[in-house]
Parts: sequence; structure tokens; C-alpha cells
Amino acid sequence: MRFKILAFGLTMVAMLGATNCSNEEQKPQSAAPATAATARPAPTASPSAPSRPNVLEILTVLSVEHSVQLLTQIDGIVTEIAFDQDSWVQQGAVLARLDDRELQAKLDHARDDLEIAKNNLKYQEAETKAKDAAYRRQLELRKFGLSSQAAEEEAEFLSKGAHYDVDSYAATVKAKEAEIQELQVELEKTRILAPFEGYVTQRSIRVGQNVVKNDPCFRVSQLSPLQVRFLVPESSGRTPQVGDPLRVVPVGDNSREYDAAVKLLSPTVDPASMSYDVTAQLTGPDLDHLRPGMAVKVLWPARNQPPAP
Repeated sequence: MRFKILAFGLTMVAMLGATNCSNEEQKPQSAAPATAATARPAPTASPSAPSRPNVLEILTVLSVEHSVQLLTQIDGIVTEIAFDQDSWVQQGAVLARLDDRELQAKLDHARDDLEIAKNNLKYQEAETKAKDAAYRRQLELRKFGLSSQAAEEEAEFLSKGAHYDVDSYAATVKAKEAEIQELQVELEKTRILAPFEGYVTQRSIRVGQNVVKNDPCFRVSQLSPLQVRFLVPESSGRTPQVGDPLRVVPVGDNSREYDAAVKLLSPTVDPASMSYDVTAQLTGPDLDHLRPGMAVKVLWPARNQPPAP
């Protein structure tokens, strides 16, 4: 009996020892990957390099040279609108008309007065010729003693007075002509004309509206050639010159770049901003989808900077 119990105890001890040895052998195998993972160096974020080193990105907008806001030149009521927004117009086209009936009536009356003044002038010129002839006859008669000095002096007075009357009527004619010209100018102001060939980009008036002088009515603009106006700091290290090439990039789409060249620049540096006032014109193809007013960035070469350590 004791032999059986002793044998059972030895068997249990052997089993426990085998179990402990098995656990000790498995621990290094499961711990090895954890140690390797801990020893692997963590990735570090490298600083992002600038996409365009040594380049100034100057924010501006696309524009065109010919773009104006048309204002009404006189008070009046809008009676007609001939062109609406997004219409192509020729130079001199009538965009709208104001009520011109009163001005037209004044112009017709002034023209009638001018005709009367011209007729009076013609009559006075004819009368002056007759009085000059009468004065010459008196001079001839006076030579032969057939006329008195009083008659000669009266004829001279009438002749000179007639010349003065001619000058007066001539001045009246000129005054009437000037009045007609002024009315014609006022009448032309009732027609709102396109100052150049382009698009009507905005209409601010409507038929029946009572407008006053200097009210905005239309905006007319060309779509090309496109240009950009911007300031180049004197500290950029490069003095602008006419013809200098540069690149223009739409804001929000750096994948598209367009060629441009300096067209105009100020001959002096603005003391307030310490910058050159530069205007560049876009060149090259694929400009059809660009429009005045779009925000863009001008890529201007700057002074070379030393590389970062």
C-alpha cells in the first residue's frame, strides 16, 4: 500500500515538473515578438518642403483694361432697354433710352428761333447795304454842293447803326446755335451708349424707373486680353522689367498655370508699400475659361535664400 502511494506521488511530481518546464520553454517564444516590436524605431514626420521655393505668391484678381460702370448723365424715366445682361454689343450701341419728349420740344422751339434770327440777320444785312449806298450818295452830292452837311451826317449815322444791328443779329444767331448744341448734348444723354465693343455684364435699371444723375445703369466689359495688377516688394531681390515672364495660378487649383508677361510698371517705388506697381498680361492658349474677377496667384521669383541647415 505504501508502495502504491509513493509511486502515485512520484508520478504527480513528475507531471508538475514537466508542466513547469513546458511553460518556461514557451515564455521566450511569446516574448520575442513583443521585444522586437518594442525595439523597432517609431517613424518621425519630416518637415514638408515648400512646393515653390524662392517664389513669392502674390494674391490678386484677373482684370481687363476695358471694363466700365456706366452711369446715368441726367435725370429721367427709363422708357426702353435694348440690351440685357450677357449681351454682346458694338461700340456706340444704344443700351437704353430715357424719356426725351421735353428736351425734344425745347430743341424744336430753339430751331424755330434760330430760323427767325437768321431771317432777321438777312433782312438787316440787306438794309445795311441800302443805308451804305445812301451814305455814299450823300458823299457824292456833298462834293458838288447838292447836299447839306446835316444830310451827310444823318446818312453816315444810319449806315453805322445798321452795321451795329447786323452784329447784334449775328450774335443772336450764334447764341441760338449754341443753345441748340446744348440741347442736342442733353438729348444725347438720354441715350445710354456702349463706349466700346464688349459684353453687358450687369444691368441695374428697368423700364419705368425714375433715375437721377450718376445712378449706375450698366456695366460693360471685355473678356480679353486678361491681365493682372499686383505689387512686387522692392525686397524681393528682382526689379521688374517690361517683358519679364511670370506664371499665374488660379486660387484653389495649383495644377493649372498660365504664362504672362509684364506689360506696364511704375518707374518708381511706392514709398507707402515699398513696392513696384506692376501690370502683366496673360498669354498663350487655354484662356477661354478664365474670366475677369477670378482670384489668382502671381508666382514672382524672389531673392535666393540659403538652404536650411
